[in-house]
Amino acid sequence: MPQRRLLLLALIPLAIAGAADARPGDRLRALFAQHAQASNESAPAVAAPVTIAYGGEPLQKLDFWAARAPADTGSTAAPAPLVIFVHGGGWQRGSKDNATGRWKPAHYLAEGYAFASIDYRLVPQATVEQQAADVAAAVRALIDRADALGIDRHRIVLMGHSAGAQLVALVGTDEAYLKGAGLRFDDLTGVIPIDGAAYDIPSQMRDGPQIMQQTYAQAFGNDPARQRALSPTLQAAAPNAARFLILHVQRPDGIRQSKALANALQAGGTTVEIASFPGEGLRGHLEINRSLGDPDYAATGVVDRWLRRAFGS
Repeated sequence: MPQRRLLLLALIPLAIAGAADARPGDRLRALFAQHAQASNESAPAVAAPVTIAYGGEPLQKLDFWAARAPADTGSTAAPAPLVIFVHGGGWQRGSKDNATGRWKPAHYLAEGYAFASIDYRLVPQATVEQQAADVAAAVRALIDRADALGIDRHRIVLMGHSAGAQLVALVGTDEAYLKGAGLRFDDLTGVIPIDGAAYDIPSQMRDGPQIMQQTYAQAFGNDPARQRALSPTLQAAAPNAARFLILHVQRPDGIRQSKALANALQAGGTTVEIASFPGEGLRGHLEINRSLGDPDYAATGVVDRWLRRAFGS
């Protein structure tokens, strides 16, 4: 592992210790800021993306990186598969600019894919329902531009981390969000939720870590029917998106919630793979997102192999 990366990993526990006496919200903001700063180190540079508005609100925008042109400039590039990333941040913060991680665009372009990272409206100015609708609207905007962007509208994977994992899993299990954008599950090749812990919201609000309870209450409220409706695990009866790859690190609630989602999807007839990686607590939770795409990080190869099978490439 390069010396700079070792130093960055060593600094994360110091950030956690330094924030220990802060209020829970301040501590989380400090950790996400550390994560964003670390994400800007080490990864290969890529060309600036094209920014596309998929709605009229300031946060209804996405960044798009076109797949790399073939080395043989005399050949015509076939439409490229597309990976779409949805950032985390407790449904209240984060953005495509600071929570995507630098490795993902460079790595997935090198794999021959196009890549997009979206912003979406944030709580409390928007609801989680509106956030899921934003995810679907962003997919629709890219599909509508498929020819101009050089993407294959029949090979699209949604990927999301943390709160973004809950959102992509919800879009992949409750077809109402895609239908609201004029789409269906058939428009998605698959879904990759990354270290989420809010797939069964009533369970998480009952048994999850105390530090997150205010965040969950602000996002999901106190109506049990609404909490169930926003829970991918509780929406996973057939039909669903065709295939899921669920990733998690060693957080007890993340493990529990990931396994329950996988079981519910399998019971609904969905093809599911689940993969576990080292990393504990918030440090591990942030690291899997920061490092995904780094060839030296274990999850990168797992996702690469799954994408090749899913895309048929």
